[in-house]
Amino acid sequence: MQRPLVLFDLDNTLVDRWGTLAGWAAEFTAQHGLEDEERAYVLGMVSERAYPSTFDAIRCRYRLSMSAAELWGAYCADIAALVSCEAGVLDGLEELRADGWRVGVATNGAAGIQRAKLRATGISERVDGVFVSEEADARKPETRHFALAAACCGAALGDGGWMVGDNPVNDIGGGRSAGLRTIWVGNGRSWPLDGLGPDHVVRHARAAIDLLLLYSADHMRTRT
Repeated sequence: MQRPLVLFDLDNTLVDRWGTLAGWAAEFTAQHGLEDEERAYVLGMVSERAYPSTFDAIRCRYRLSMSAAELWGAYCADIAALVSCEAGVLDGLEELRADGWRVGVATNGAAGIQRAKLRATGISERVDGVFVSEEADARKPETRHFALAAACCGAALGDGGWMVGDNPVNDIGGGRSAGLRTIWVGNGRSWPLDGLGPDHVVRHARAAIDLLLLYSADHMRTRT
């Protein structure tokens, strides 16, 4: 029997990116002697997309002595030290694999920082494959991103599967266009878009995992 596939988004799905970035921005501004009001600017710069070039702009604005490469390296290390994944979610990833699922991570972003977060949290040890957009210039919601993520898990989009994520466009819209069923991690929000929504809405990643485990149990009962 074909092992079912599920792809998880990373930021604000498996880990709390916003909380981690807020903590980092507070530490960064204090370390470099910047005024408190500069924290919002720094946070805004890394919130949209954090790449080495982002730190070139930050370096120039504040005339920092460290090079952009040094600032980027420090950022990756600092974020890895701050980020965490809840124990229940880590356990859930293992439960899915034990239940026969192919489990992958499909994330946009720079490979250096995303891979650092995956290693630091222990997620990378609990999934079958990871695809980061920078590694092949394929960003969600492009279907190619999901195809490459599935391939990293030894699967193909044609076999079907699920996408779990917090972003209505990148994760849910993109996942649906790629032929996947979708679970939106709302984090307490209401679905913000008109038109077709996700197959399921949950509050957090552990609830999505529980739903998938229930789905596989129900699916097995119907086959017997």
